[in-house]
Amino acid sequence: QVQLVESGGGLVQPGGSLRLSCAASGSSFSINAMAWYRQVPGKQRELVATITSGGSTVYADSVKGRFTISRDNAKNTVYLQMNSLKPEDTAVYYCNAGVLAPARFRGNYWGQGTQITVSS
Repeated sequence: QVQLVESGGGLVQPGGSLRLSCAASGSSFSINAMAWYRQVPGKQRELVATITSGGSTVYADSVKGRFTISRDNAKNTVYLQMNSLKPEDTAVYYCNAGVLAPARFRGNYWGQGTQITVSS
């Protein structure tokens, strides 16, 4: 069983920073892309940023220049450094990982979600 455990959410003032972490349980998985999504009530979950095992990244236009995604492949952990936060960044943030191996665990997995609230 693959579990993604997120941490780092909370309340922050506009202009502040937060860092999210997401660790995949176990160290024997081969993971392809890892990503962060976010969702607000009544809206579809949207991609925030994604990173491949080789380090290639893609960002949503709304977070470019403010958020940075990174990963530690040895720890199967992905991070999201969020700077210059805005009230519109308020959402539940979800970690996502595409597991390649071992074959019995191959699939797409989600974290439990962590609330980010940007408010003064």
